[in-house]
Amino acid sequence: MHLYRYDIHTHTSEVSKCAAISPEELVRFYKNMGFAGICITDHFFNGNTTVPGDLPWNVRVELFCRGFEKARAEGEKMDFDVFFGWEYSYRGTDFLTFGLDKEWLLNHPDLLSLNVNDYCDLVHSEGGFIVQAHPFREADYISMIRLLPRKVDAVEIINGGNNDFENRCADKYADMYNLIKVAGSDTHSDKVKKLAGIQLNRRLKDINDMISAIKNGETRTFSITL
Repeated sequence: MHLYRYDIHTHTSEVSKCAAISPEELVRFYKNMGFAGICITDHFFNGNTTVPGDLPWNVRVELFCRGFEKARAEGEKMDFDVFFGWEYSYRGTDFLTFGLDKEWLLNHPDLLSLNVNDYCDLVHSEGGFIVQAHPFREADYISMIRLLPRKVDAVEIINGGNNDFENRCADKYADMYNLIKVAGSDTHSDKVKKLAGIQLNRRLKDINDMISAIKNGETRTFSITL
């Protein structure tokens, strides 16, 4: 049976300051790796973004969406799915956000004034889906491990940038709280050592179809060591 593979955690140099791969190069890389699609989840304004903070909100949103829009245009040339999301940050604790679009961002210029709990509540109230990314990552920029099991829909149990111990902890965390399990590479360049994502036996139609498939248990996690 043919499996359709999607990486739900990727970054572009267009928007994520720490990334070293253009939107177009990212799409071509994953197409060559046999994936059916990716989610662009560039760092939001409270993360490591290229978008200047002193611009009007609508201009910032336009700049933020360029990574996704360029990737989507490249994907359309080669029958490759590209879905929109972002990585919201709170003091080094990161949340992949899906199911909301550019128009939603434009209509919520107060997002950065919300605390993380209110942010999650707002996203959920308007139909969004939240994944806690790499919840047990330890790094210099992360002052402490924060877990919000009542505020997220799923947990990234495999992150391409985490070590095996951190990923195992995430897996156990998901089990303990009965949270949905997903995976992502957290790709910032094409020099990755591990790819990860979700797979299922059909092609996804759009981001909402992806969310439904994850919720309905159609997807399974996977990882590939390169």
